[in-house]
Amino acid sequence: MELYKTILPGGAELTGYLRDNCPEMPTVAVRPAMLIFPGGGYEYCSKRESDPVAMQFLAAGYQVFTLIYTTKRPPLGWQPLTEAAWAVAHIRQNAAALRVDPEKIAVCGFSAGGHLAGSVAALWDAEPVQAALGRPGRAARPDAAVLCYPVITSGPLAHRGSFDQLCGQDAAMLAQFSLECHARPDMPPCFLWHNVTDESVPVQNSLLMADALQKAQVPYELHIFNKGVHGESICTPEVNTPNAHSAHWLPLCLEWLEDVL
Repeated sequence: MELYKTILPGGAELTGYLRDNCPEMPTVAVRPAMLIFPGGGYEYCSKRESDPVAMQFLAAGYQVFTLIYTTKRPPLGWQPLTEAAWAVAHIRQNAAALRVDPEKIAVCGFSAGGHLAGSVAALWDAEPVQAALGRPGRAARPDAAVLCYPVITSGPLAHRGSFDQLCGQDAAMLAQFSLECHARPDMPPCFLWHNVTDESVPVQNSLLMADALQKAQVPYELHIFNKGVHGESICTPEVNTPNAHSAHWLPLCLEWLEDVL
């Protein structure tokens, strides 16, 4: 395995875990990519939602990347989304060297990282993002998005801390980043999962997004599990949130990715 590290414009840290190119396995000389955005309320990037998740997708045959995006000096505004778009574009533009299929780049985010994954899926071509990236066209658009107990709405059911960090009291920006208002037919397919008993980010966040995707005719899959806490990551003792039932999100997600990528 090769460890790949680079600092993107704006200061975000992109780490790649790259499977070796092996002549004995010629059918996987080029692999799909998974780019992971940890959560943390836009205050920090959770380690529990970074490397442990990366190892799961690495074992499943992906070239895997994690992004430690900007969380300092709020309100953050467009900065995290710009960095996420930079990361997607960087992987696509360097696909040959990274042994990645440039048409099979997925993003996966948790909580606030789920909001970031949803943002890059819906707003990758927003004017501030395209301008910051030098107008790279569709290079910043992911091919699939996995939203894990995501922050979605800035409305009454918002995780207010995430939006305070991201938008402050800017009403226009709060509306811009309320993702259920920005689903569009050309979004990539989305996979969502959430626990009914999540007390930090209400399950209605995923339900609102699923409803918006349905109306926009965007392919999606939604899994709602009956109980569990917020921030379960891969739902194992390693990440201190064992939940055997909710842990099914990962094999379900891998099956879904096989179908959509």
